[in-house]
Parts: sequence; structure tokens; C-alpha cells
Amino acid sequence: MFATCLLVVTLAAVSCFSSKGGSSATGGEVTGVSGTSMSEPAPYGMVLVKRGSLKMGTENTDSLWGKDVPTRDISVDAFWMDEKEVTNSMYRQFVCWVRDSIIRERLADPAYGGDESYKIEEDKYGEPVTPHLNWNKALPRNPDEDQERAMESVYTYHPVTGEKMLDVKQLNYRYEVFDYVMAAKRKYRLDPNERNLNTDFDNDPNEVVMISKDTAYVDDDGIIHRETITRPLSSMWDFVNTYIVNVYPDTTCWINDFQNAENEVYMRLYFTHSNFNEYPVVGVNWEQANAFCNWRTDFLLKGLGPQAKFVQRYRLPTEAEWEYAARGKDGNELPWQQDGVSSDKGCYYANFKPDRGNYTKDGNLITSRTGIYSANSNGLYDMAGNVAEWTSTVYTEAGVLSMSDMNPTLTYNAAKEDPYALKKKSVRGGSWKDPESFIKSVWRSYEYQNVGRSFVGFRCVRSQVGTASKVKK
Repeated sequence: MFATCLLVVTLAAVSCFSSKGGSSATGGEVTGVSGTSMSEPAPYGMVLVKRGSLKMGTENTDSLWGKDVPTRDISVDAFWMDEKEVTNSMYRQFVCWVRDSIIRERLADPAYGGDESYKIEEDKYGEPVTPHLNWNKALPRNPDEDQERAMESVYTYHPVTGEKMLDVKQLNYRYEVFDYVMAAKRKYRLDPNERNLNTDFDNDPNEVVMISKDTAYVDDDGIIHRETITRPLSSMWDFVNTYIVNVYPDTTCWINDFQNAENEVYMRLYFTHSNFNEYPVVGVNWEQANAFCNWRTDFLLKGLGPQAKFVQRYRLPTEAEWEYAARGKDGNELPWQQDGVSSDKGCYYANFKPDRGNYTKDGNLITSRTGIYSANSNGLYDMAGNVAEWTSTVYTEAGVLSMSDMNPTLTYNAAKEDPYALKKKSVRGGSWKDPESFIKSVWRSYEYQNVGRSFVGFRCVRSQVGTASKVKK
């Protein structure tokens, strides 16, 4: 009797649970539990690159440098990718958001106007400057003056010319990232019994597991200090990495990248002037590009409801994803279908350096407005030339040979104390200053993660959720 009652209760529970999920139990058979499906809309300004495979790299030795590019057959899952490079206008929205966030915080700060009264202004002898009937009482604050004081606090003046400008040293963006990958590894499990599944060995409950994490803080002088600390694993919070990044691009890159060149106008106006709104942002280093991806994700999620937990984060593409997307559906080494880099009428397919000392042969001197050249077969613009683009992958000579053949990547968050050589990140696509050999989809190059260049920009990707299965015919 007891067994019978238990069976009835169990079947009733299954039936009830399944009905709630959209399925119903029939005759006690397992029917599964369904949920509300989510049809992910195309993110604004992005195109879907469907999953597939390619032979990454090239077996043709580069004739200019004689370098072998490592090759390997790889497969990647579907992902969304910005159809155009991130522009000055888009990145300025990020900068302005950081600026406005600082102002909002200061509006609640007593030093800028967050309390209800002014202190009596005193002279150097401690006497009130303006006589009042009761000097012990505070004066009412003027909200307009408080707001103006907070807004002006993020600006400064050029010490020589007197020009008013943003105090870019204050524009620091702080964000935290939970490292799902590290937290999933068995050797870092909080429960010692889960670290080793080999039953021939006993797990040591007193084993000390060391974990490294990134942290950062700003000192009293406004200087950002980034540290990688190693300490005994104690909780899930040890997998949270904290970053503080100054987000303003290095506009001086136009001067430092090109010695003895008259590029002052680009240094002063390229990022801020509206004429360059739709040009790719440059002078953004790898760390700033990652900060933009994080801000863009948070900016999106705040406008979504419960479905936000299913939306993947914006990030930089892996080196493999970038090459797969750039080569298009036919796997070409250049994004276009035609042979050569220009049409029969002499129209160029990309913004690069066509000839010695002749940057303008393709119609541009420096960068060009994004999207003015034809897209590749994936619907992506400027995958060759204009600006080279950051990837998330650390640069090694072995390249894809040291990675998996499925969704390959290689990451390393270099600590401040690491040798500088370990801070190389892969850069792809070539730029407006590069010859034809460098704008091929297979060409690999690198820049250091803390350096912004006048010829390096970026675009974002987002993994697609739940790609559809199909039978290949």
C-alpha cells in the first residue's frame, strides 16, 4: 500500500510539473520539461555569422617577410558581429556616459552639493566674510550653483592657451567580471571532494588551493593601480576580477606613430569633431576595447526584462572568429570575390596603402568613413584595411596550433609584473597604412594591450544562443 501511494504521488508531481513547463505526462512515461523559447532578435548594427569551418591560416609563405602562418582545420559556432567598426560617435557615447556618471555621483557628494546647506564662507582669520544676523546658522544652498559646481569639476583648462577641455584623467570606468571558466575547473572547486573524481585517491579536505585574480584601485592622487593577487581559494568571490580603465582614447597616437609628420589636426580633432563621427575610433587600446564591450553589455541589459539572463555578453572576437568572418562564405584570403584589389576601372575594394608613399591612390589619406566599401559575403564592412582590429586572443607564434580545433582561442590576462612580451594581443585585418600583403584575412600581427594606435580599432561580437540543428544534404 505504501509503494502504491508513493507511485501515485510521484506520477502526480511529474504531471503537474510537466504541465507547467508545457508538456504533460502520459501513462507515466517521461515526456521532458519544456520552457518558453526565446527567439533572439538581431542586435542593432550586427549581422549573424553562421557556424561553420575553415582551414585557418595559409600554406603560402608571405613573400615580403618569409613568415609561415600556422594552419589548422577549425570549426566555430554562430555569432553576431558588428557589421562596421566601432566609430568615434559610438565610443564618444561611452566616454560621455562615464563623464555623466561622475557628475551624478558628485551631485550627491557634500563637497559638490549633496547636503542641504552651505558652510559660512570665512576669511583667513576664521571670521564670516558676509555679516549675517546669526553667523552660527548655515546659509541655504543654491541648487543651480551645486549642479554647476559638479558639472565643472570634470573639466579643466589648458595651462597655456586657457582652452576649456575634459579632464581626461578623471574618466575612469570600473567594472567587474565573473570568470565562469576558472570557476568551472575542477582544481578550483570549493568542495574538495569534487576536485578529483579518481576514487583510487582520497581528497584532502585541508588542501590549500591558490587562486589568482585581478583587482584595481585608484589612489588619492587619482592614479590607477592594477594588481594580480594570489591567495587561498575561499569563496566564489575569488573568481570576480575587478578592472578600472581610463576610457579616453590616446589622441596623441597620431603624433607618436608618425614622427616628423604634420598630424596635429588629427590629434586635436579626429575624435571630437563631428566631421569624423562615422570614422573608426583609433587610439583605443585592448583594455579600453574590453571596457567598452562590458559597458555596452550593461547598457543593453538594463533595458531588458527577465530574458536578459539569456543574452550573451558583448566581447572582442577571437582570432579564429575574426578570420572566419572576414574570409566570407567562400573562405577567400581577401573579403571580396574578385581577384586583385581594384576593379577594371581602377576602383579599390578597400582603404589601404596601394603604392609606395601614395596613400591617396584609393581615395583616402588616413582612415575612411566606415561602410563606404562593399561588404563581404557575410555582410561585414572593412574587414580588410581602414583600421586593423583587436581580437581577444593572446598572440603567440604557434597561433592556432596551440588551441582547440573547436571555437579556438587562447587567453592570458597578463599581470602588471609579467614581462612585456606576454602582453601581446592579436590584431587582424591590416589598416589604411598597410600594403596589400597585410590586409589579407590570414595575415597575423600584434600590438601590446596597453598601447593605442592610430591604425588599430575594433568591433564587437556576441555569441548566438541556441543555434538550430539541421541535416547537411
